[in-house]
Amino acid sequence: MSSEERRHREGEPSREEPLREELREEPRETGRETEDVSGPVEMGGPEDPDVGPETDVGTPVENLTEKPSMEAPDGEETPPEEELSEESLEITQDEISTLANELEVARRERDEYLDSMRRMKAELENSRKRQEKERARLVQLASERLVRELLPVLDNLERALDVEGNIREGVGATREQLLAVLEREGLTPVASDGESFDPAVHEAVMGQSSDEHEEDTVIMTLERGYVLNGKPIRPAKVVVAK
Repeated sequence: MSSEERRHREGEPSREEPLREELREEPRETGRETEDVSGPVEMGGPEDPDVGPETDVGTPVENLTEKPSMEAPDGEETPPEEELSEESLEITQDEISTLANELEVARRERDEYLDSMRRMKAELENSRKRQEKERARLVQLASERLVRELLPVLDNLERALDVEGNIREGVGATREQLLAVLEREGLTPVASDGESFDPAVHEAVMGQSSDEHEEDTVIMTLERGYVLNGKPIRPAKVVVAK
């Protein structure tokens, strides 16, 4: 029997006891860094699917993951999300009144702009019509001035028709050609002989007694009168029965 066995039987501590005590106390000082050597730790391998991964002390990983607490701190209550949303979208009566006033002002401004545009459009149309009338009036005045200047020429041609001879035919053809041109410009001779005297288109040069005509009847035309586009430009000089 060895001395070590003899000590154990006699109740003396052996040299191995302090070493085991140190190994059992060391994990308490270092935490989880050192495994407990007092007993074996069984780990599940790939051949044992029922055993999940464990920590150093045999605790499953999923048990160590703590879910964040949704509870509010002590003394505080978390308001429902629906109530917060309704409060954020709430519009006061004053804001509604302000928006209504702004809308009314915008409508009035719109109506004013539309009315102004209508007036401007009407004024533009009236201006266009005035310009067209003025243009037509200027053309008529220019034509009237030209015809007035040609009337004496026409008169001389008519007087030349009273001359006997071969020249009469040439003068008559020239007169008809000139009269046709003037008629295309709107010139119309005034009807006189046998018509009642009309001061608008007739000028009484003299009066003459006549048993064949009624009073104020034109019995002779001394100078032909003309109307241009419905406007008398020269009265006919006539002899009136009395």
